[in-house]
Amino acid sequence: MNKEALFKSLDYVNHSREKRQEMATLILTNPHLIPHLLSIALTIDNPISCRACWVLEFTAKKQLDYLFPYLDSFTASLHKVHFDSAVRPMAKICEYLITSYFSQKKTATKKHLTNEHLERITANCFDWLIGDHKVAAQAYSMTCLLLLGRKYDWIYPELRIVLEQNYANGSAAYKARARMTLEKIK
Repeated sequence: MNKEALFKSLDYVNHSREKRQEMATLILTNPHLIPHLLSIALTIDNPISCRACWVLEFTAKKQLDYLFPYLDSFTASLHKVHFDSAVRPMAKICEYLITSYFSQKKTATKKHLTNEHLERITANCFDWLIGDHKVAAQAYSMTCLLLLGRKYDWIYPELRIVLEQNYANGSAAYKARARMTLEKIK
C-alpha cells in the first residue's frame, strides 16, 4: 500500500472504535506505513488528517515504539495541528509518550525522547491548555505537564497559574481535572 492508497482507505474510517481499530491493525501489521500515516496526519488543513490522527493514536497505544523514528517530525509539527478532532489524539499520543518516559519501569521511550522533544511537547501542552481547546486535549496536557514538572522545575508554578486563571470558566470536567492536578503539585 502506498500513501495514496492509505489516504483513500482513511476515507472509510469514522469515529467508531471499530473502524479506527481496524485501520490501526492494518498499520500495526504494516509498520512501513507509519511515515505515510504521519504525513497525512500532518496535512493539517485537510479534514482527512483527523482520521489519520485517530489511527495514529490507536497505533501508538498498541505499539508506541513505532513512532520513535519519527519523533523529530511529530514533535516539530504538533503546533500546526488545529482541528479539534486532530488535537485530541495528538495530545493523547503525547500523554502516552510522557507517561512511558516517566514510568518506573525501564522503557525504550527514555532513550528515544530527547530534551528537545520534551520541550516541544511541553510547549504544545501549554498551548493546548491555554488555547480554546476541548477538555480532553486539556486533560491530557495537564497529565503531561504534571509529569514533565518532575524534570523541569519551572513548569509547576506556570501550570498552577494557568489552571487557577482558567478554573472559573472551565467546564465541570476541566475543574475536576484541574483540582486533581493542583492537589498533586502543592
